[in-house]
Amino acid sequence: MRIKAQVPNIITLLNLLSGCFALIFAFHQDFKFAFIFVALGIFLDFFDGFFARLFKVSSPLGLQLDSLADMVTSGVVPGVVMYQMMNQALGFPSFGWPTLLFPFLGFIITLGSCYRLANFNVDTRQTDSFIGLPTPANALVILSLPLILADNQFDFITNALSNEYVLLAVALLSAYILNAEIPLFSLKIKSASFAKNKLQIFFLAVSALLLVFFKALGIPLLIIFYILLSLLTTKKE
Repeated sequence: MRIKAQVPNIITLLNLLSGCFALIFAFHQDFKFAFIFVALGIFLDFFDGFFARLFKVSSPLGLQLDSLADMVTSGVVPGVVMYQMMNQALGFPSFGWPTLLFPFLGFIITLGSCYRLANFNVDTRQTDSFIGLPTPANALVILSLPLILADNQFDFITNALSNEYVLLAVALLSAYILNAEIPLFSLKIKSASFAKNKLQIFFLAVSALLLVFFKALGIPLLIIFYILLSLLTTKKE
């Protein structure tokens, strides 16, 4: 029983390790591998809770470990990536105090993520759904931005993501949407019933199409779709 109790915690620590790897790649501006390790961490983040429920070993320790791991993988890494993108937009190396300090505004994402994670742990309304965008989803959006820039699919998007003020607006919007009072449906499929999971299945099907046709750009598009679909279904209820 003791070994079973530690399985979810080990998976959580592997999530944290993935976040540490992603940090190193982000520091070196290797955004592709930073994205891969963040995605791996988020994948592991799903399974720590899955095994905790499967083995019936959920604990306050596991909850705190989960948030601490997410803080690195889905909080610090996106902040570093935004910092690097702002540096690039300004033409690194930059000179002058205002210019040197500007990229640090990218860590607004990290601050918003920290507040979101702490609030999630004490908010009893978020057991079966979310209020505000979850940090893993936000992290994937931010990590996708340099990949979208590298793809250079659409000139107007490339130009926008090369502008430091647009990036600042993205960082501010990110911190806001993480903590906004916006109800979002859960993506977890808890039974084999199609009728009970039709919303989740519909969302996953559309998400797959967006990723196939738009590649990295499909990630922010599917998050926008997720928010809009949540708003529509919430109003319906």
